[in-house]
Amino acid sequence: MNTIIKENLISFKELEGKIFDYICELGREITQLLLEDYDKELMESRDCKQYRNKGLRSTSIKTVYGEVAYSRAVYQTRTEDGRKAHVYLLDQALSMDKIGLISTNLAEKIAETVTESPYRATAEMISATCGQTISHGGVWNVVQQLGERITEEEKVVVSEMKAGQAKGTAVIPVLFEEMDGVWLRMQGKNHKRIKKQEMKVAVMYEGWKKDGRKNSRLSNKTVIAGMESSAEFHEKREARIHKKYNADEIGQRILNGDGGSWIKDPYDPDVIFQLDRFHIHREIKRKIRDKEAEKTILELFGANKMEEMLEYIQIYATSVASSDERDKTSSKAMELYGYLNNNREGLLPYQARGIKIPDAPEHVVYKGMGVQENQNCTTITMRMKHRRMRWSPSGANHMAKVLYTKENKELSETIERYTDGLIFAVQMEEVIRTLSAAKAPKKDGKGNTYVDRFNHPMPLFEAMQTASRKAFKRTFGY
Repeated sequence: MNTIIKENLISFKELEGKIFDYICELGREITQLLLEDYDKELMESRDCKQYRNKGLRSTSIKTVYGEVAYSRAVYQTRTEDGRKAHVYLLDQALSMDKIGLISTNLAEKIAETVTESPYRATAEMISATCGQTISHGGVWNVVQQLGERITEEEKVVVSEMKAGQAKGTAVIPVLFEEMDGVWLRMQGKNHKRIKKQEMKVAVMYEGWKKDGRKNSRLSNKTVIAGMESSAEFHEKREARIHKKYNADEIGQRILNGDGGSWIKDPYDPDVIFQLDRFHIHREIKRKIRDKEAEKTILELFGANKMEEMLEYIQIYATSVASSDERDKTSSKAMELYGYLNNNREGLLPYQARGIKIPDAPEHVVYKGMGVQENQNCTTITMRMKHRRMRWSPSGANHMAKVLYTKENKELSETIERYTDGLIFAVQMEEVIRTLSAAKAPKKDGKGNTYVDRFNHPMPLFEAMQTASRKAFKRTFGY
């Protein structure tokens, strides 16, 4: 190693770049061989009467080591109604009709990165760290296709629920549900700003699992989000529950929300509803200007003295009434009263009402609800709000699908369903041997094309020959 450092003939950064380029090119050639060989197998094993060979067509697939160009046969066939059609058997085997000519690994890297960074930053990161160059428009296309596929899956699950074919079997004593909306800046055609729209977010969980002595985390959490109408969103949310659980055998369902009609209306009377305490605190602070009055109201609320709190707000609103139309102090207080009074049955948390719910399973505990704001932040807000972002309705919806799929730890599995349609059973040594045979002889006076790429003096080759250096030389055929 001292010899390499002292010679200082090529920086490690340059060496790393050249090795990376070489490995990427080798990977592209291996992939081309595999694809074209498999296409030949499909050609030889096809039904010649059904598929007439019409020659080769060139295409390419984007991978983590660059864009792989290859040729595959196109065939003429007939559809069920007798019309002529042209198909690529290799594309069908690779399931290229699902998300496009992008490999699973590259699609995963794009999706994982774009859930943390903007489209343009994602494109730059992917282009800098992979052998593949991609534009921010290309990243956007991947998200739209993936989001659309997830939306189609949601609709299938809804259809199964409506047909009584839901697949959920798990039986649980209590299901906790929380819902809220996230308001996003929106844009219409030609990127013109339009009014904000609400994205709906729901989280379902079975309780809290102990995670160490003091910490705990949600047990079997499931998140769902989207820009759909209330009715469609609730169908998808309910279908998700039926997909996972035997919904008829859930002992008790408890709902925590901000009191919005779109949240409460679809639920039957057996569901325990409670008003989210974060929203109650926020509304008190927003509507009451007088700090002493605010303090008194919060104290009454904290002591679960709900009737006294409502009475105090009414008295306060009357006492600050003014003939000045510009003074909104009294009207704001009455708005707070109306909000709390309309959700009177949910002011007390379920634990304080004396309601008996089924016992928690082993290793699970039941606690006070109110996790939705945190889930909004980690799942949606950190990626889709602030930084002067604006979204189209469909773009926001598709991004939401990718984000909640990632939060549910289903992103990799989902992408695999939309990309890999083919599993290769090959001996990589045979592929390498085939590639090597196609190259010029290693020592016929012409040199090796890959090693010739290193056009600087190479300390690793010219220094004292250790076992590791000899292995490196053998790898590059020097």
